[in-house]
Amino acid sequence: MISKNKEEVLKYYNLGLTAYKQRKWDEAIRAFQQALSIDPDDGPSDVYISRAKQFKDNPPPDDWDGVFVMTTK
Repeated sequence: MISKNKEEVLKYYNLGLTAYKQRKWDEAIRAFQQALSIDPDDGPSDVYISRAKQFKDNPPPDDWDGVFVMTTK
C-alpha cells in the first residue's frame, strides 16, 4: 500500500512529467517543486527540474522525443 504522501508526490511528479514532455518547462518545474515540497528526497523530481531549466534556456530540437542525452560526465 502506498502512503498518502507518496500518492501526492506521484500525482505531482506525473503532472510534471506530462508538462515536461509537452515542453511546458515552467509548468513542469512547478509540479516537480510541489512534489519536492512533500518529499524533499524525491530524486527524480529534482533531476527533472534541472533538465527542464536546461531545456528552458536551450530548447531541444523540433524532433525531440523526450529523451535527455548527457553531453558531459
